[in-house]
Amino acid sequence: MTPGIIAQNVIFTCNMYKFDQPLIRQTRDIVSYRLTQQGRQRNLKTTARLTVWVITLLFAFSAISPAQNHEIVLELNPAMTTVDFTLGDVIHTVHGAFDLKHGGVHFNSDTGAVSGDIVIDSPSGHSGNNTRDRKMHREILESDRFPEITFRPDHVDGKVAPQGTSTVQVHGLFSIHGTEHEMTVPVQVVMAPDHWTITTHFVVPYVKWGLKNPSTFILRVSESVEIDLRASGTSLSSAGSH
Repeated sequence: MTPGIIAQNVIFTCNMYKFDQPLIRQTRDIVSYRLTQQGRQRNLKTTARLTVWVITLLFAFSAISPAQNHEIVLELNPAMTTVDFTLGDVIHTVHGAFDLKHGGVHFNSDTGAVSGDIVIDSPSGHSGNNTRDRKMHREILESDRFPEITFRPDHVDGKVAPQGTSTVQVHGLFSIHGTEHEMTVPVQVVMAPDHWTITTHFVVPYVKWGLKNPSTFILRVSESVEIDLRASGTSLSSAGSH
């Protein structure tokens, strides 16, 4: 068995057991040094001893290599999700709600990477006053032109505990009325063996973001709207990869 074949066996073993790339590079460098020390001996006994040494080295390194990356998959169920909004004015506070269209989040608890989206059905928005709601959809949200309001997370600051309550900061892109805006929202996550719950409260400065201000000379309303989202589910998927 030549040194080249030994090197190929090392790479094959690394791939078979899915060792990470830093481990492969580290092992390759050490093996190269040992091969140089051993020279180009082709003695079967020497080759066998070296091969056993390589495999032992690989497993020794894998034992102290970083832990598995764990991905948590949360699928949002529209029937178990509420999206409430609050808009203040000089006379009273307006309360309303939107429906979730669909949503799913893939979260890596080791790296903080997160992907997916939460999609709100814009035409579903209602506040209990038909005249006010028609104006909201026709003049403010223009729901016929922009039927979806979305949030696409891309990074999480903080750790989500496997069980119990955690609070993290989620950064992503919030899309409304055809434009995207960066924002970071606080999210409380409650993990249990048979279910999970996420809640968040944040403010959307809709006038600053280019939407029409619905205020009139007589009635003045806030230029920001408060959003409260609560979602829960009973199915939790997690995957590990080296």
